[in-house]
Amino acid sequence: MIVHLVRHGETAHNAGSITLGREDVPLNELGRRQAAALGVRLAPEPLSAIYASPLARARETARAIAGERDVAVEIRDELIEMDVGETENIPYEEVRRRFPEFLEAWRGPHPEDVVMPGGESLRDVAARVDAFLGGLRTVPAEQVVVVTHNFVLKVLLCRLLEVELSAFRSFTTDVASLSTVVLRDGRIAIRVLNDRCHLHELES
Repeated sequence: MIVHLVRHGETAHNAGSITLGREDVPLNELGRRQAAALGVRLAPEPLSAIYASPLARARETARAIAGERDVAVEIRDELIEMDVGETENIPYEEVRRRFPEFLEAWRGPHPEDVVMPGGESLRDVAARVDAFLGGLRTVPAEQVVVVTHNFVLKVLLCRLLEVELSAFRSFTTDVASLSTVVLRDGRIAIRVLNDRCHLHELES
């Protein structure tokens, strides 16, 4: 199986360095163009299934990838972004000012067990991701796309590559990026990681 992992396109929160967890904001204009570019990038791939988080920014991106294909976008609640609790919808600088003890623990050796103030931990996210992957591995599909969010993608990469959750910072997952993992004959291979080549014309 080939798994294409996609982060949704840009939102006003991403552009303005505002924290974003489960607040359901749409793509901005650039984000819609990024989603269209992802659709072009993945157009040659014979996709069997497209899975998306229930949040609008992921659904919009997934629909752009689906395009005219005869493949429906399947909404999966397990792919919703991490609940960031009280750190939702505030500037990053305010997070640093208001939650220094949380950030100290978050930067420590075991961030996977640190709970966002009033929200989830990475281990909570992993429990949802594990349930999703358990079902995915039973699907007779050759190529699938998973459209979701930053923390969920990092956890997915940890699980697919069989590394500890504490290694999540080893992966960068920019908005509208593509990472592709090949799972075949008991072997794991990374085809691309955080690839944004399809966005070059939008950034020139």
